[in-house]
Amino acid sequence: MIRSRSRALVRRVGRLVVALIRRARRLHPLAAVALLSLTLLIAAGSAAWPTYVPLSGVVIPLLLGGLILGFRQLVVLTLLTMAIASFVLVSREVPTPTTGFALVLGAIGWIVIAGAKVRNQLGVPGTRGESMLMELRDTLTAQGELPPLPSGWRAEVAIRSAGRSKFSGDFVVSTERDNVLEVALVDVSGKGVDAGTRALLLSGAFGGLLGVVPVEDFLPAANRYLRRQNWEDDFATVVHVAVQLGTGAFCVRTAGHPPAIQFDAWSGRWGTRDADGPLLGLMEAPEFAPNHGVLKPGDALFLYSDGMVETPRRDIGRGTDRLAGHAERLVAQGFQGGAAELVAAAGGPGDDSAIVIIHRLEHS
Repeated sequence: MIRSRSRALVRRVGRLVVALIRRARRLHPLAAVALLSLTLLIAAGSAAWPTYVPLSGVVIPLLLGGLILGFRQLVVLTLLTMAIASFVLVSREVPTPTTGFALVLGAIGWIVIAGAKVRNQLGVPGTRGESMLMELRDTLTAQGELPPLPSGWRAEVAIRSAGRSKFSGDFVVSTERDNVLEVALVDVSGKGVDAGTRALLLSGAFGGLLGVVPVEDFLPAANRYLRRQNWEDDFATVVHVAVQLGTGAFCVRTAGHPPAIQFDAWSGRWGTRDADGPLLGLMEAPEFAPNHGVLKPGDALFLYSDGMVETPRRDIGRGTDRLAGHAERLVAQGFQGGAAELVAAAGGPGDDSAIVIIHRLEHS
């Protein structure tokens, strides 16, 4: 009980601090005056009670300034802080070494200013740049969430980035309209953070196309968009599926992506749904052949990235068989929670891994 109350108190304090920092970003002049006043207060306290108020406390306003102030205001605060601290040290009756303290304070100020200079070049003061990246990451995560499905259907998605970072070159966009579920799993060239910026850009564009253009036009439209970016030696692979939720009929198209895998509940067999298509972004007007099929009650369809099946020591064919072997163990539990289990069991540690499972339940 005490621990839960303590944690709740810590969370409330954390939310309060975040709210204050966000408000301070909007009022830079007022924040600068407040931090300078805090510096003067600490310096005065240190001059009056050096035993109880250490002068090193002036570092606190300086670090806070690095979070919420603009570049010029931070430079002014740093210079004034060094001047105030040096004055307090020199004015003390008991001789106090000033050189070492001034050097350490100057080094801290230089580090804070260097970070602020980079953010100033981006046009985002304080930690606003990091906040923007977090918001973009949350947007990417939200777009990867599958829409709610009618009774008799279940779908899951799991994505793991290389190096356990929060950004991944694999992403999922999906929509459901007119009782048709459309899902596209995209793998951008590169991995982890290196591919994260391109994935953020493409997720918004592909998410806007999905469900707006006809099913057969999605990959050609995505290819035209990618061609307009003029990225050098960069491309994307995609597997796109449209499922009629009323009948279970589906159509798979791929663009340089590993084939989808279908589980046939009646026979207990696993089969690939090959649909040849070139990589996105390399050709002007490619064609993407469809592969049609039907999901009967109990059947499941698996979309996955190459990080799930390909490694330097294993080709895609063997990796696909290995993935199907792992998925076979999930049949008894109806594939529930299977996406996360498969990413953990079959995903390569050095590459982004993603999988989508679309399961038509036996009993709706």
